[in-house]
Amino acid sequence: MDNPRKSPTMTDVARKAGVSPMTVSRAFKPGSLVNDATRARILAAAEELGYVLDSTASSLRSQKTDFVAVTIPSINNANFADTVGALNEGLKHRGLQILLGYTNYDMQEEERLIEQLLRRKPQAVVVTGGKHTPRCRRLLTNANVPVIETWDLPEAALNHVIGFSNAQAVQSMVDHFVAKGLTRIAFIGGDADRDTRGLDRRLGFVAAMQRHGLDATRLIAAGPPPISMREGADAMVHLLDTAPDTEAVICVSDLSAFGALSACQRRGIPVPGQISIAGFGNYEVGAICVPSITTIDPGPKEIGARAASLICKVLDNSTTEAICEHIQPRLLLRESSI
Repeated sequence: MDNPRKSPTMTDVARKAGVSPMTVSRAFKPGSLVNDATRARILAAAEELGYVLDSTASSLRSQKTDFVAVTIPSINNANFADTVGALNEGLKHRGLQILLGYTNYDMQEEERLIEQLLRRKPQAVVVTGGKHTPRCRRLLTNANVPVIETWDLPEAALNHVIGFSNAQAVQSMVDHFVAKGLTRIAFIGGDADRDTRGLDRRLGFVAAMQRHGLDATRLIAAGPPPISMREGADAMVHLLDTAPDTEAVICVSDLSAFGALSACQRRGIPVPGQISIAGFGNYEVGAICVPSITTIDPGPKEIGARAASLICKVLDNSTTEAICEHIQPRLLLRESSI
């Protein structure tokens, strides 16, 4: 039997490039004092041999790694994908990579992931949302690395925050409908047990309706997060059957809003002629469907870019204060409510 092929080592690269292994090690470190010609020769030798730097040993020596831990609740949500993409772009020039954890809207799972991620000594931690289990809060508080909570404005921030008030964002949508003279308004979505940001949106809806002196009881559950188009459609059917005089509906996401729109179209109910529909998230489907869906753009790319910038500032010791940066969501008025 043939012996397994041995991976090339730093010594192999050094021998091929005609330098010492220490010089090879330095050449792979950004900002090291290796002249350009030598670095180019080393990198060319590494490329030819198929060598990949093993950073484990150096990480153990320095107690520093080259990654940032990130947790998101959904891997198929375009908003969170945009946030992670912008975060990654902002960290690349620092030689930092993202290690991603998927919580599935489960705070217990977030706690488990945070414990595992912290064992790997990340340079920083970025979490989605501002609500965590007590133990998860303790883990993050004692981690001794920058922690950034995103997509929320928590009442008791752990460290840094880059986010917005989900409740206030939906209140602006309610205000828009009321200004148009619509008063019989419903809300679809907002799981009280798991989707904390969805729950905040529902609470914002209730608060705004009560502020206007309107009935705030047209609340339709749509299943566990993330709510699908099908679940949005089913919720809309239930709403039409139980409260057919509804004039407008605000959905927890654009996907559920698209489902609600499809349910109306199947029943021949004109949108916005008989009922107006709005979503949340500024997803692509909401912009290209007919009619296009009024929505709220939470600025997911801006959240990621600002998080990356803040991480770099903290790692450069440019700031020592806890920072809270407010994102301003935008109300996008489209055909489904005009």
